[in-house]
Amino acid sequence: MKAERARLARLHRLERVRAIAKQTAAAEAAQAEGTLAQLEALAERTRQMAAEYSPRPGIQDGGRLRQLSNFARGLEGISANTASDAANARRIADIKMQALSQAERRRAVVEERAERQARVIAKGSEAPVLGGRRKFGTGLE
Repeated sequence: MKAERARLARLHRLERVRAIAKQTAAAEAAQAEGTLAQLEALAERTRQMAAEYSPRPGIQDGGRLRQLSNFARGLEGISANTASDAANARRIADIKMQALSQAERRRAVVEERAERQARVIAKGSEAPVLGGRRKFGTGLE
């Protein structure tokens, strides 16, 4: 009986460790999602800026047109880099969410094992039901 109680205590400690691991995974996933949201917003804003600075038909000076075109191309490059960073952040966020899901499953498995062990201990500590009076003689009498 003592070994069963020790096993239950060990399972409860393991469950607490798994709960902490789950909290850590949740914090990392939240941080990754926040980074993703910021990068997506930045990518969208740079796309808008590049579209706004595209060459306009009213420009009459060739130097100004070239300068504006170079600036717009630079913004398009920044936009492409930011979109690439956002895609990378999306992959990282997906990986972090998978890690969170796995951490929850591991914690739930340990919780289930602890509950099962507690039921075994509770069942073992119950007093067995004794029959009534003991019968004398044989069944033939």
